[in-house]
Amino acid sequence: MLCNREIKFKAFLDFAMKAGAEKMATGHFVQTDREGHLLRGVDPNKDQSYFLYMIHAEQLKKAMFPVGGLTKPEVRKIAEEAGLPVSKKKDSTGVCFIGERNFKKFLNTFLPAQPGDMVTPEGEKVGRHDGLMYYTLGQRRGLGIGGRGDGRSFFVVDKDLKNNRLIVAQGEDHPLLYSRACTADQATFIGDSLPENTPCRLTAKFRYRQADQPVTVTRTGDTLRFQFDGPQRAVTPGQSAVIYDGPRCLGGGIIDTIER
Repeated sequence: MLCNREIKFKAFLDFAMKAGAEKMATGHFVQTDREGHLLRGVDPNKDQSYFLYMIHAEQLKKAMFPVGGLTKPEVRKIAEEAGLPVSKKKDSTGVCFIGERNFKKFLNTFLPAQPGDMVTPEGEKVGRHDGLMYYTLGQRRGLGIGGRGDGRSFFVVDKDLKNNRLIVAQGEDHPLLYSRACTADQATFIGDSLPENTPCRLTAKFRYRQADQPVTVTRTGDTLRFQFDGPQRAVTPGQSAVIYDGPRCLGGGIIDTIER
C-alpha cells in the first residue's frame, strides 16, 4: 500500500506529469471509471484493488490500467503472441523493491531481534520465538513446536509486547483466533468519505484475496469501526481493512484494535 501511495502514485506519477505525459500506465489488475472510482479487476484471483485503497480519485484519473479488464491467462497469451520472453515467467511473490529473498534475514538486517518465550493462553511455556516481528496472527508454520496432548497444531493467537511473549494455542478453531469487530485508524478514501457517525452496510477485506465479508462500518473522524456479521479469523493489527461497495473500492484504514 505504501509503495503505491508514495512511489508509484506520487514520485513516479509526479515525474510522468512533469515530463509532459497525459497518462501513466501500470500493470495493476484493477479498473477505473470516468468519475475516478477504483473498480476490481475482472480476474478475481489477481484483483489488486486491496493494495490501492490509499490512492485518491484525482490520481486515478491520470492513470491507465490496461490489464485490468483481462485475466492473467489472457495477458500471458498476448505476451506469448508478441514474442515476449516473460510470457511463461513464474508469478512474482516477492516484496516490492525487495524481491525474492529470505524475508526473516532481511528484517534482521534492519531490526534487532529480541527472542522470547512462546506460551499458551494459560501461561505454559511451550517453546521460544525468534522475535515478535517475525510472526503474525493465525500463523501455523515456522513455529518449531509440534503438537502436544491431542496432537493438534499450534497457531499464533496473540502477542504480549510488554513481556515479549508470543501467545500460541492449539487448533485452527481456537476462540482466540476469532474476533467480532475491529477498529482501523488513518482512514483514507479514494473519493468521498463515509458519513460521520452513520453505520453503513458494506463489505470488507482484512487480507489480500479474502472473500468479501459483510460488515457494518461506522466512521468517527479518521477512525473506522467494523462490526462483523460473523466471527472473523486472524484479523491482525497493523494490516489493512479495505472497504467495498459492490465492485467499487471505497478506501480503508490500518487495523488498530480487535474485539473478541
